[in-house]
Amino acid sequence: MPEVIYGAGKTPEQIVSIMRAFNDAGQNAFATRITPEQAVSICAEMPAAVYSKDARIITCDVVPLPEQIGKVAVLCAGTSDLSVAEEASITAERMGAKVVRLYDVGVSGIHRVMSRVELFADSNAIVVVAGMEGALPSVVGGLTDKPIIACPTSIGYGASFGGVAALLGMLNSCASGVTVVNIDNGFGAGVAAALINRLVSTP
Repeated sequence: MPEVIYGAGKTPEQIVSIMRAFNDAGQNAFATRITPEQAVSICAEMPAAVYSKDARIITCDVVPLPEQIGKVAVLCAGTSDLSVAEEASITAERMGAKVVRLYDVGVSGIHRVMSRVELFADSNAIVVVAGMEGALPSVVGGLTDKPIIACPTSIGYGASFGGVAALLGMLNSCASGVTVVNIDNGFGAGVAAALINRLVSTP
C-alpha cells in the first residue's frame, strides 16, 4: 500500500505539493479527508485529479491500479455512515479487491441485512460500518464465518459520545472474529480487509 495523505488540517497547496512529489516519483497519489473546498483548489492545480465527494478522497494516478480480485463486502448501517463506508470501499478497491457495497442495512430494520446475507457471506473479509450503539457488526458476525473489520462512526445522538458508544459496543461484541478500528477510520478498515483478501486470493 503506497503512502496515503491525510488531508484534514492541510492546506490545498500542501496537499498539491505532496501529491506532485508522489507522481514525480512514479507513484499514484491518494489523499483522504478532503473537503469540497480543498478539492476545488487541488483540481485546479492538478487537472488529472479525481475527487470522490462521498468518500472525501482525491486521487491522481500515474500508474495502473492492481487488478481487482477476490471479494470484500462493505456494509453500513445507514446513509449517515456513507462517507466512512465509501472511504473503506474505495481504499479496498485501490488495493486490488473487488468490493460489493451493501448500504443502509442497519439493525433498526433487521430484515434489510437478513435479506442480503447471500451477497456478503462468500466475501473474504467484511467491513461493517455503524454509528449509534454499533450493533451491526455483532449481528453480521452471527450470520457469517468470515473475518469482520468493524468501524464505528461518530454518527449518533448525544449519548453516543461522538462514536465512543459504538466503539465500545464493537470492542465488547460477543460475535467471534470481529476486529475493530478507530472511530471513523474507514481507510484503516479498507486496508485491513484488502490485505486479508489479498492473502486469500493470491495463488
